[in-house]
Amino acid sequence: MVDKLASWAKLDTYWGEFTEADAEAILGLPYRMKRVERHGYIVRERERTTHSCVLLSGYAIRHKIVMGGSRQIVAVHMRGDIVDLQNSFLGVADHSVQVLTDSEAAFIPREAIKKLSFERPNIGMAMWHDTLVDASIFREWIANVGRRDAHARIAHLLCEFSLKLKVAGLGKESDYELPMTQEQIADCVGLTPVHVNRTLKALEADKLISRRSSRGITIGDWKKLAEAGDFDSNYMHLRHDEPALD
Repeated sequence: MVDKLASWAKLDTYWGEFTEADAEAILGLPYRMKRVERHGYIVRERERTTHSCVLLSGYAIRHKIVMGGSRQIVAVHMRGDIVDLQNSFLGVADHSVQVLTDSEAAFIPREAIKKLSFERPNIGMAMWHDTLVDASIFREWIANVGRRDAHARIAHLLCEFSLKLKVAGLGKESDYELPMTQEQIADCVGLTPVHVNRTLKALEADKLISRRSSRGITIGDWKKLAEAGDFDSNYMHLRHDEPALD
């Protein structure tokens, strides 16, 4: 468990490495381990929250349900992400967090997180930075859904997911398994599943991607796919020396 929770040290990507005392303080946090089955909820909208959650394995989504029951996915998370820092600090969840796959998470009491952030400025700044990057990614998703065409929306999503996988050390940016159905992709980009299917076929026809299975994505020319998706990783605020940008 300690090794898994240590993945939280990914927060140092901007502010520099934590001190040994900072790392020990993180690993000394109280936590409760929980396995969440595929499609299970970490938190539901309108629930009162008392814990923050670090995803230790699997994938999760943030989403909102609107009138009529339609769903809008606003973020995809993977191992090492703090997926419930916002809800837990605000007290009442304004959106839901649901896992896409069987997952494992560490639930940390909100008060322990708050105490640590004030006692350890490096950690407090890192958490602040993490929420700012989340906000930057949300803005990009709004622009993606609001102003790009279907072709660009899906190309952009595929680029972002591939780069996040590489940065997290979970796979190659040019060949990966997308943990989402076409219906879930549709909920990310504001399209119908039929439109998503048609657009994926168009990306294949343009030789920007190939699919070895229903979810297996191989990117033939990453730069051309990024150009098609109007993708610029600046909004992810990675370090300039991040190997994933090479």
